[in-house]
Amino acid sequence: MGAERPRAAPRRPGGDPAVLIRPAPARGYRLVVLDFDGTLADTFPWFCGVLDAVADRYRFRRVAAHETDELRRLSARAIMARLGVPRWKLPLIARHMHGLAARDAALLHPFPGTSEMLAGLGEAGVATAVLSSNTEANVRRVLGPDAARIGRYACGASVFGKARRLASLLRHARIEPRAVLCVGDELRDLDAARAVGCAFGAVAWGYTDAATLSAARPDLMFAEPAQIVEAVLSARR
Repeated sequence: MGAERPRAAPRRPGGDPAVLIRPAPARGYRLVVLDFDGTLADTFPWFCGVLDAVADRYRFRRVAAHETDELRRLSARAIMARLGVPRWKLPLIARHMHGLAARDAALLHPFPGTSEMLAGLGEAGVATAVLSSNTEANVRRVLGPDAARIGRYACGASVFGKARRLASLLRHARIEPRAVLCVGDELRDLDAARAVGCAFGAVAWGYTDAATLSAARPDLMFAEPAQIVEAVLSARR
């Protein structure tokens, strides 16, 4: 797309959510599993800024500015097909992106309200974990002091390997899937939660278009981080 870069339309928490709730477990959620990029951390503008160079390096099609919104309505597999990214290149691309994120970690920040949300879950006695394709080192650097609030890290999952990593996380934590709320911003996060049998809460401020996530019928949809705490507390009543 020449010198033109894809638009990084900012998403900020706020506004009224479209909430779709299935019955919560009798004793509430014991664990909240959180995605990182686009859920805890506002990394989409950065992602758009480095994408051209990554596309050139790994020989897939650049994203034109007018395509960004359309791509945000697609699944990860559909995006790969649209850009001509073969699956065998994904580990190479992911490793390179992790290196770029480590280089630029000082430029990346959690979404407003993230620290308060993590503190609220801790005060409520609810365990937390991060399930991410990013590295644990990158997650910890961006979260800063709040990284200590996270009880478990399941990082470095492959693009389509989150379900397997989630199942392993729950086995080690000895928590049944129905007592777990997974929170993320992509359709693949929703797919992973469903594959394992966990409830899923979609955030409206991440990489994937909020209307697209809502159409996939998540159990909850959040307009701001504070609503994650509210949902967990409500499940206990």
